[in-house]
Amino acid sequence: MLGKLIDGKAIAEQINAETVAEIACLKEQYGLTPGLAVVLVGENPGSATYVSMKDKMCSRLGLHSERISFPASTSEGELLAILNDLNFKREIHGILVQSPLPPQISAEDIFASVDPSKDVDGFHPLNIGKLALGDPTGFAPCTPAGVHELLIRSGVKTDGAHVVVLGRSRIVGRPVSLILSQKAPDANATVTVCHSRSRNLAEICRSADILIAAIGVPHFVTADMVRDGAVVIDVGINRVEDKAVDKGYRLVGDVAFDAVAPKASLITPVPGGVGPMTIAMLMHNTVRAAQMRHGVA
Repeated sequence: MLGKLIDGKAIAEQINAETVAEIACLKEQYGLTPGLAVVLVGENPGSATYVSMKDKMCSRLGLHSERISFPASTSEGELLAILNDLNFKREIHGILVQSPLPPQISAEDIFASVDPSKDVDGFHPLNIGKLALGDPTGFAPCTPAGVHELLIRSGVKTDGAHVVVLGRSRIVGRPVSLILSQKAPDANATVTVCHSRSRNLAEICRSADILIAAIGVPHFVTADMVRDGAVVIDVGINRVEDKAVDKGYRLVGDVAFDAVAPKASLITPVPGGVGPMTIAMLMHNTVRAAQMRHGVA
């Protein structure tokens, strides 16, 4: 029997509705409009699509947004200068630098240059450190925070559960493992992080109550890697060739959905699972940054 779908679109809409109410309150009581600046370097089609989606969501929810685009030839110094200006811009409360960046620009240097209080993507070393320490005053990266909200709002109990995370990136794998292992409500899980050097990978995955796939390989997780009744969260978004559709490709996850869904108690689809949550949490973080900066959190 097909596992019950976790509807990321519907849950993201719940969060967006809460964000709209918070924005209305800030405008009415304090005359404050939260502002987000999104910086795009280069012409990566996927990045451009994401930035456009973020622009549209800002407009829809009532945030002030600024999109700043640069050619792929932009130097690291030029980008740092713009970020410095944004750090001091009063109407901007959140800054996001879209990844990936061109090879001449160090992502580590760029992430570290953003004011931590405006780092709504949660990649500044200070915010990563706060996440590791369980300090709630920092910002968690949007996709891991979105995964956490999916679990909470789907009624998945993490206390004492064994969570297996496939992938150890600083964008998803590591931070989601930190979130779920914290001594906190809706956390308290035993977390195993797997990666390319992990031995007996299928066996480890089969031991999971909750399996989170964030490895970036299409259909990597097969049915033999999932135990009956597990919760499966697919973070992967991969383009695979499909000449049967006009675009010439389709989006698939890291999980072989058709084979795994019958074994899972709950499972996220791709698209429509984790993806909408990432943007919803970005909007949420931007509003929270505005609240904190003006002392109304």
